[in-house]
Amino acid sequence: MGDISEPIKKCILILKAAKSDTEKFAALFMVTKLVKSKDCNSQAKKALFEAIGFKFLKKLLTSNSVEDDCPPSVYKSVALSILTCFCNDPELATHPEMLKNIPVFLEIVQRSENEDYDDDLIIISEAYTCLQCISEHEAGQKALIEVGAITKMSEIYSHQSFQTDEALNILVKLVSRYGPAAWGDDPKPFHALVNKIALDFATDQSERKFELATILSALLYSCNKTTVIPGSGEETWPMSIYKALHDILTSKIGKNQRDPALKLAANIVDLLGIEWTLNDEENPKKFFLLLQQLCAIEVRMQLEDRSFKQAYANADLVTACFIVLELSINYMATDQLDLEQKEKQSVYTGLKGAFNAVVSMLTKVHNDKNRDKLPDAEKVYVCAMVRVLVAWIAQETTAMRDQVYTLLPFMFTLANDSFHAYRARKLAEKNKSEGEPMDTDTTLMGQIDLLRLMLPALCHLVVEDKARTIVLNLKQEDILYEAMNFHWSIVHYKKPPVPKSERLKVKNTPAPELDPQVLEDMKDSRAAMVSLCNIFMNLTVLAPKVVETSLLFNTLLKFIFNNLPELKDIPENLVLHGHLAVLGLLLLKQQSNKVKKNDFSICRYIQSTIRFLWDAYNIDESNDPSALVVSMSYKEHWNEIADLWFLGMQTMSGVLTMVPWISEFAIESGWAQGIAEMLAKVKVGTLPPNVKSAFEDFLCRLVDSNESAIPVLKKGGALKMCRNHRLMDLGKKLFGD
Repeated sequence: MGDISEPIKKCILILKAAKSDTEKFAALFMVTKLVKSKDCNSQAKKALFEAIGFKFLKKLLTSNSVEDDCPPSVYKSVALSILTCFCNDPELATHPEMLKNIPVFLEIVQRSENEDYDDDLIIISEAYTCLQCISEHEAGQKALIEVGAITKMSEIYSHQSFQTDEALNILVKLVSRYGPAAWGDDPKPFHALVNKIALDFATDQSERKFELATILSALLYSCNKTTVIPGSGEETWPMSIYKALHDILTSKIGKNQRDPALKLAANIVDLLGIEWTLNDEENPKKFFLLLQQLCAIEVRMQLEDRSFKQAYANADLVTACFIVLELSINYMATDQLDLEQKEKQSVYTGLKGAFNAVVSMLTKVHNDKNRDKLPDAEKVYVCAMVRVLVAWIAQETTAMRDQVYTLLPFMFTLANDSFHAYRARKLAEKNKSEGEPMDTDTTLMGQIDLLRLMLPALCHLVVEDKARTIVLNLKQEDILYEAMNFHWSIVHYKKPPVPKSERLKVKNTPAPELDPQVLEDMKDSRAAMVSLCNIFMNLTVLAPKVVETSLLFNTLLKFIFNNLPELKDIPENLVLHGHLAVLGLLLLKQQSNKVKKNDFSICRYIQSTIRFLWDAYNIDESNDPSALVVSMSYKEHWNEIADLWFLGMQTMSGVLTMVPWISEFAIESGWAQGIAEMLAKVKVGTLPPNVKSAFEDFLCRLVDSNESAIPVLKKGGALKMCRNHRLMDLGKKLFGD
């Protein structure tokens, strides 16, 4: 007790010597004075706290009996006044006794919901102070989450009782720290709370309106998307926020009002989609165009004629604007928005100005000799600039090309770092045993996979000679192949092995449904693999010399041989199946000299590829038994795979010329005969010219590479097929002149 002043030592002795609660309570009046004095350091507070004992303070807080004409509120007030001072000390705020008794504080603040709480205002206020101090520390936040503080704070605000903003601040602190996991699986408390805040946000006309905008941003950002989005259509908050933001952004406002409004707009469109902006029945485009224009202007204001450090100072605001721009560009690409020519021109001008500013800022960072030493937070901001830029490149393919070419190597460095960090995080999550804390400390760079977001733009870029040369010189295809493997591990999801002791139990119970997040990840990885296939197809067709001799492309071909037959035969995988099959054919054509007949994996691959090409057309599903139609299972995705099917048929024809023994599969599987039987039934003059030439060319190459196809085709009705559809070249090969 060396560092403790004499008066405090004396007080500690009195407390310890007290024989009854009354004596101890009397000594507390000394404590209330001493604890606020300059002499009361951290060590002294701890000694006082332990001398009083939390048990005694708890007794005062929860007691309702009236002794010596002293009302319970006096006991509570004294106890809380002391605890408030103790809570200012980090060590005492997270003391196990303090944390264990959080429910006592929560019970007191919940009393503010009662009508007759006027006598307790000071007590409630001090209980809030204790809770706020506790919520400043990680151990305190964890303890608050565990006792259900989020639901309790939500209820307090929803009932609009005393000091509700304190409840809200504690709540925001907790959800900002723990994210979606803090809300649990029941979306009702979230909706009830946000409905109330959004209504206040829409009706409040004071400066508090903009504080509520910031709070709503934090709540929407941290919510559990999988549980909140499905029921959000029935709630009032999306419309309340729409009305309030519409009012703010169409009024004359300053920076202090505009910034929180734009950040909130970004959070809500990120959650509910850009369609949320189209809520005005009379003129749905108006708010969409206004928001996009404001964000484009804001990006220019924050990035033009500024250094990177100056631009980074407002990173939150600029990133919010990037979210709106990216989502609106992607939405406009779907052609669901009917824009007049004048509106299109205005949108294009606004976006071009914003992206000029982004490119010139990226160029400044690229030219800085310290660009590789950026702290993670600044690096993430640069990644956000690259992310929004590639969304623009993916749609507007000719803008600012030379500057983009110069930036490409730098963009790839960032994207590859981001991909590797993201992959490491996903693997760590996968290996993490259950029952560990909700939060994981990961690097900021691992939060998003920038390479994944670059893929659609890369499909366009590799078609251009200059960009393709850069990609191949950087050996970027190696990283793209790593990405292919990573996304395959997600698409081809395998449940963790069941321990031997539980196998019988599992065998007798129905398989549980996959977690919605796993399904969402699988969907995204399918799309990523389709983009990767398109990039590799473009490289294979446009850089044939490189592909012919490349070890990497040979490895990619083996990857397809081994994995395509393993792809589950479900409707969701059809588009990916087609892309892998056709990419395999293009690679096989380029690397035909490396293929061995006794390789079992190629046999299974060819069978899978034939299945994709064979199943596309039939007459069985047609209303007219003599009309050829696209199969029902293909119809839904036909706009994505029609060109692919024609390319696949054309490439298969080319492969037959170079690897003639593959023809055996087409004959033995029954495909060749099946084509003849099907086309023989199709009515004269109804076969589309492109389908006709695809089948004829393929069957001609098949006959050239393997004469045993001739009797098979004749058996299938080749004579009728050739006559009906005037297949002259094939007729000559089968029947002579």
